[in-house]
Amino acid sequence: MKIAFHGAARTVTGSKHLLTLANGKKILLDCGMFQGMGDETDDLNNQWGFNPAEINYLILSHAHIDHCGLIPKLIKDGYKGNVYATPATKDLAAILMEDSAGIQESDIKFDNKKRALQGLPYLQPLYTTEDALLAAEKFITLEYEQWHKIDDGIEVCYSDAGHIIGSAVVHLRITEKGKQSRLTFSGDVGRYRDLILKSPSSFSQADYIILESTYGNSLHDDANPTADVLLQWIKHTCLEKKGKLIIPAFSVGRTQEILYTLNQLELENSLPEIEYFVDSPLSIKATQIVKRYPQYFNARIQKVLQSDSDPFSFKGLKFINSVDESKLLNYYKKPCVIISASGMADAGRIKHHISNNIENSRNTILMTGYCEPHSLGGRLLEHPTEVGIFGQVHEVNAEIGQMRSMSAHGDYHDLLQFLGCQDPRQVKKLFLVHGEYPVQLDFKMKLIKKGFLDVEIPDRHFEIGLG
Repeated sequence: MKIAFHGAARTVTGSKHLLTLANGKKILLDCGMFQGMGDETDDLNNQWGFNPAEINYLILSHAHIDHCGLIPKLIKDGYKGNVYATPATKDLAAILMEDSAGIQESDIKFDNKKRALQGLPYLQPLYTTEDALLAAEKFITLEYEQWHKIDDGIEVCYSDAGHIIGSAVVHLRITEKGKQSRLTFSGDVGRYRDLILKSPSSFSQADYIILESTYGNSLHDDANPTADVLLQWIKHTCLEKKGKLIIPAFSVGRTQEILYTLNQLELENSLPEIEYFVDSPLSIKATQIVKRYPQYFNARIQKVLQSDSDPFSFKGLKFINSVDESKLLNYYKKPCVIISASGMADAGRIKHHISNNIENSRNTILMTGYCEPHSLGGRLLEHPTEVGIFGQVHEVNAEIGQMRSMSAHGDYHDLLQFLGCQDPRQVKKLFLVHGEYPVQLDFKMKLIKKGFLDVEIPDRHFEIGLG
């Protein structure tokens, strides 16, 4: 058995890890899109490093676009198998893939207008809405904590990763020539003090572990509760400066955390009476899906549900669907909070809101999660004096803030706790993926101190034999 790493290798996005068995069968773990990688993003998303037609099985960890976003292209380019996922992941991936296709089609249409004037050939999207709809039909759902035989010598089981609704750690039992190998792929590991979700589940001993490392050298700011910090930013921006608080937020996970936090502030009678806009049709759909899976909520929110039937709603909340309604927010002069996707501010309506509000010093752009360094969010976190958006240079007069306590990814304490169920002496090899290389080097040293002696940080397209 061999494993090759074709994405999220020494970078955070583009999750694609390929197992090739001795009998030639191939298993792809995740099929994610690269995001926020600057000028090379498009090239990375067009280069597989393998032949999609040769893949036999695709096992998906969760529905974030950097894990599922290239599934329609994989099928378009020749993959004929099924996509294994949890029920919630199936529901979320369907709307995320369709939304991604819509964004691509819109962006390509805009770019092709300019290319036509320059006499350049037209570009094509990675995939279309039709491709996304066809991909959604390929999903087969698997529940947590149940082993499923998907082929001779191949068994798969999911455990709860606690990252977003439906997120899973993938466990494989591969039997070759009478010998069984146990491999675990973490997907993205959630937090043990998450606002909404249960903590990541423990799991049985693995021989090989593929582990994400996004926050492998940092700790989240748990000393300052999320609700308190968010309230401070609302008061500072909307009440003191009389401006707009613009919050880039991923449609799945982060938006629901923010809404839940605002709901809690209202229950405590401390939420300022201003307008709160969620300007993202995808976020609206995702929130409705999240509400359908209350069994994944932690004990705290289960208790809240006993007295509050909708913990994601509160006074002053308005959902924006149409483009025209979204554009009208540019003319809204009162202090308000605008929550919009995407979380890295690299696509979607949030990019327009930042473009229209970044030059006003009364406003604040509040980042709430990880941003690739080359993404718009990542560039803003460097606190530049100017920034380019849609080909136009803007002065950065708005305040740029960050909430480090609000992340669906575990920090290095969470990651080490996640591994606490493992005997390091029995882990033959641990691979670090989904992280920036300097971060991974730091985390590797922490893992070695914990007894994991063979820790590999694979580069893109690196392949190695197992066992």
